[in-house]
Amino acid sequence: MVEQQSGRWQTPAEVRAAARSGRLTGQTSGLAPGFAQANLVFLPQALAADFLLFCQRNPKPCPLLDVTSPGDPIPRRVAPTADLRTDAPRYRVWREGELVAEPTDLLDLWRDDLVGFVIGCSFTFESALLRAGVPVRHIELGCNVPMFRTNVPCEPAGIFQGPLVVSMRPMTPADAIRAVQVTSRYPAVHGAPVHLGFPEQIGIADLQRPDYGEPVPLRPGELPVFWACGVTPQSVLMAAKPPLAITHSPGCMFVTDLKDEQLAVG
Repeated sequence: MVEQQSGRWQTPAEVRAAARSGRLTGQTSGLAPGFAQANLVFLPQALAADFLLFCQRNPKPCPLLDVTSPGDPIPRRVAPTADLRTDAPRYRVWREGELVAEPTDLLDLWRDDLVGFVIGCSFTFESALLRAGVPVRHIELGCNVPMFRTNVPCEPAGIFQGPLVVSMRPMTPADAIRAVQVTSRYPAVHGAPVHLGFPEQIGIADLQRPDYGEPVPLRPGELPVFWACGVTPQSVLMAAKPPLAITHSPGCMFVTDLKDEQLAVG
């Protein structure tokens, strides 16, 4: 983690090269500032159409940036010189809904029928929050963002159904208002928050026990602010139990060549 926060890896190519070489195996928040980061899902072609429909029906947690052709590891729209098999820091392999491995590359697992989905990530708008003077707690602490499964159901598609996952950032009320204004401009990377305060209303019992990521302190006078999260597909895959699925490891994102402002609207 010290190496990741040392000021190295300021461009997407540098981050991807560090992941490919094994020098970067952890979370990517704060790296390559100004460039869009992304969640990854890989599924056999037989399941890809249903998952594409799931993403279309649930654009807040699953905003699609790119979809690859079967067997093609290159995300030609968002990073045409990258390789999705090697260029994220860490992956998760799921079989029948069970997590069975967390490799740092997919070279030994790759198949000609795998389709890659590149899904927008809220790490992307964090640079915009910082530019607007809104502190981001997990970046301050050099840790991963806390993420929680909720009791909010996603719209199902085929075998894919399950609960919405959210990421949480503590903020003062004034910063929360500013954060809504800033992140609303980025619908391709989850957009505005889906909930503020009252975590119990969305099924979260303890903010210090996230389902993914690491806990961060909620200080006096702060509200928990929740955004739809691209880890949602991982909870959906646990419920759907496909024979094989591969994702990124939470917080260990793929960095695209897209600039944040390319994804902004208004």
